[in-house]
Amino acid sequence: MSLFWRIFLLNAAVLTVATALVLAGPVTVSTPVLLTEAVVLSAGLGAMLVANAVLLRVGLAPLSRLTRTMATVDLLRPGHRLAVGGRAGGIAELIHTFNAMLDRLEAERAASTGLALRAQEDERRRIAQELHDEVGQTLTAVLLELKRVGGHVPPDVRAELREVQETTRNSLDEIRRIARRLRPGVLAELGLESALRSLATEFSTGGLHVRHHIDTDLPDLGDDRELVLYRVAQEALTNAARHSGARTIEVCLRRHGGEVRLRISDDGRGFGRAPEGAGIRGMRERALLVGAALSLGSAVGGGADVRLRVPCDAGGR
Repeated sequence: MSLFWRIFLLNAAVLTVATALVLAGPVTVSTPVLLTEAVVLSAGLGAMLVANAVLLRVGLAPLSRLTRTMATVDLLRPGHRLAVGGRAGGIAELIHTFNAMLDRLEAERAASTGLALRAQEDERRRIAQELHDEVGQTLTAVLLELKRVGGHVPPDVRAELREVQETTRNSLDEIRRIARRLRPGVLAELGLESALRSLATEFSTGGLHVRHHIDTDLPDLGDDRELVLYRVAQEALTNAARHSGARTIEVCLRRHGGEVRLRISDDGRGFGRAPEGAGIRGMRERALLVGAALSLGSAVGGGADVRLRVPCDAGGR
């Protein structure tokens, strides 16, 4: 039973008992009770109950809003706060405390998420470096050795040896591709525009065509914001390529006023009603780190539409 009905029924019971005592007592009413007196007392009881219900409903309405907010709050969609309503000091203090708790939780989550994502990027760079330096060099040495041995084997074995060489070469290419995804060196060396063009080219395989429209006069966003834009684009393209069944993907990066807008849309199946996975939650967490706004929706034709709005500094070029 809700708090409203508990308080209301308690008050109703008290008032009903009080009215019954008044009706039964020989001091305040006639004996036997006259019909007009019973009607008047019953009407008074009804009026008191209605007034009590209205006052309780108005007074406890902020608690109902607080309960709904507590059930639906999501720290990955920050900013929603309850307005302090009602004159009851206890309820107002409760809402103030709840809003302060949300402020603290969002700040703590942003700080911990930032540390986790930076540690993740450091680990990605370390793994990419080891793949390039250790595994990549080992496979390169294997290829050179296979090439040297190829001139000393019988002709009937050379065909099999060439297959081994081709498999090793493909493995080396795959290792390099994984290393590039883990550590986008092109982002640090050539900038965001070139990195996104390279990313679009990389995903344009197997019947999937990725078109890109990227402004060339983007402001100086800084390393953190550029990395967020790159990772969100990478995750959106990965989701579209793996799960949507899309044939065409559009990647747009535009400057609009005091912000940079990234939009990735496809002609696939869209998000549907599937719950958000770790990839989408990761995009939301990255967006929060730089104060960006991420929105997911449906593109024209029913495909997925991912939009990221990143604020840029006033002093950008």
